Amino acid sequence: MLNEPTLVLNRSWVAISTTSVRTALSLVYRRVARVIQPETYETHDLESWSDLSVRQGEPCIRTVRLQIPVPEVILLTGHNHMPRRTVAFSRRNLYRRDGNRCQFCGRKLPTSELSIDHVIPKSRGGHTTWENCVLACISCNVRKGSRLLREAGMAVLRPPTEPRWTPCLTVTTSRRRASWEKFVSEQYWTVALED
Repeated sequence: MLNEPTLVLNRSWVAISTTSVRTALSLVYRRVARVIQPETYETHDLESWSDLSVRQGEPCIRTVRLQIPVPEVILLTGHNHMPRRTVAFSRRNLYRRDGNRCQFCGRKLPTSELSIDHVIPKSRGGHTTWENCVLACISCNVRKGSRLLREAGMAVLRPPTEPRWTPCLTVTTSRRRASWEKFVSEQYWTVALED
């Protein structure tokens, strides 16, 4: 239960990330955040949140003396910044952007059978950026080698670009809570990732 996700809102009530229930309770205990009761939008400190009765079948954290409802949404009391809107360039995010699909032949493969190819090879002045890197299966990467696309007679299926997804709210559908819909637009969850 302590590792389940909790939605984090900044002081302006804008969703900025998720955290674990354990961390959320720690933030509330340290008075850095308050728990939001999604049905009423009431905010609570740890004492008033602990005083709430737990309904039958509702998830809770049990201590020797208490049953504390699991906080699903917390509000930071001092933080009002917005999350970074750019996605960090990393191997993991590149695999996510390209959907584990070779950008030359289109085959979807396991991570172990893919490599990162520089569209403009590093030996020709290419850089390691979103706009110059794509996933390639081993055979396509070997075929292209350190040549330019036109020299190798190859083309990418889709021009490489920086992803447009928001990196802060990456939660699988099965772990998303219904109460979050009041704070995060349904449009956010239905935006297709580039694949």
